Amino acid sequence: MNPPPILKGKSNEDRWERRRETMIRKQLQPRGIEDERVLEAIRRVPRHEFVPEVFRDKAYTDRALPIGNGQTISQPYMVAISLQTLGLRGGERVLEIGAGTGYVTALLAELTDQVRAIERIPALADAARSRLEKIGYTNFLLRAVDGTFGWEDEAPYDAIVSAASATRPPRPWLRQLKPGGCLVMPVGGEKGQTLLRYVKGEDGRFAAPEKIVGCMFVKLIGRHGWSEK
Repeated sequence: MNPPPILKGKSNEDRWERRRETMIRKQLQPRGIEDERVLEAIRRVPRHEFVPEVFRDKAYTDRALPIGNGQTISQPYMVAISLQTLGLRGGERVLEIGAGTGYVTALLAELTDQVRAIERIPALADAARSRLEKIGYTNFLLRAVDGTFGWEDEAPYDAIVSAASATRPPRPWLRQLKPGGCLVMPVGGEKGQTLLRYVKGEDGRFAAPEKIVGCMFVKLIGRHGWSEK
């Protein structure tokens, strides 16, 4: 477990903590988010530190927010349901695709020991890395590459989670999962997707994916995803 983030001013810290608690109580728990480890991670990580200054007052509303470069930070519910679906218990090695500002990277760093995160846009990746290091996280690596290839050098993974959608899971991700591992990602077309959970059997095969919830994510851009054009 990492140390709690250092915020400026006790009264200011209390205000943001109250907003986080309200978000959990009114937006997440009534919609089925009940994994206490996920809820505690959300309590600890200051989402307002991971959104642009202009949107800071909206950080704890249940909505996606623009972060520049045509990307968004996912709405809190979608983040929470994705993490709950992973079912992490600590000690796992997790690959995150689409790190954005680093918010989910921070949550994963609270939930497990080893996080490997990919963000294809270098400016976002550099800013996320600096932000996470400033807050005090040390159990992650983050790089800017085509995330559809996964991160072969750090494989295999107990879990993979994606914040970008494709019409099917990239084959490199499926290869890089450990037997018994799971992949959680949005799958579908441009007008809407379904969050799916794939589990890799001990024989290396995948059963039919479990449907979690309808969703709308940005496209997964790369060789094994959508074309940038």
